[in-house]
Amino acid sequence: MANISLAEAVKLKSLLLKRVQELEEEIIRVAFTIIEKDTIPEVGPRTVSVVDNEITGTRKDIRTLDKLIYEANISNTVMFKDKDYTIVEAIELATQMRAQARIYKQLGASEKQRVQYGYREGATYVQVALFNPEEYRLNALQYEKDANKLSGIINAKNYSVMILFDDSKYA
Repeated sequence: MANISLAEAVKLKSLLLKRVQELEEEIIRVAFTIIEKDTIPEVGPRTVSVVDNEITGTRKDIRTLDKLIYEANISNTVMFKDKDYTIVEAIELATQMRAQARIYKQLGASEKQRVQYGYREGATYVQVALFNPEEYRLNALQYEKDANKLSGIINAKNYSVMILFDDSKYA
């Protein structure tokens, strides 16, 4: 059996999921035909059973890849900011940092004060930020920078980790 990198396995899984969708559409197409009454339908080379078997085999390979990817993501680590993280933890950390950056960007784009209109005639209302928007803007940039750096580290690790999977029928 051949070795492929974790990065290749992740990409292959994505391709196989797309392939299953295509096969599901194909099985419906080949399942029916329109013929003149009392004539025998022509069956093409791709029958329902052929496509069904291909779907079953592809789904089995997806499950196998899933298992191997999960095992690799748990048993391999990356170093970020002097701390060791399993790949799965690092992926989640990068996701969380991007979410934090989005929130901080929104806060950082706020005005320190803004006049509010439409409440009551004769009274002026002001929305006041209870934080320093510039501080959050700068923090957003740092979170985004860190998330990108961590993603790069994860990506590099994904190319160095090898898993045992025969991808020859999909190459």
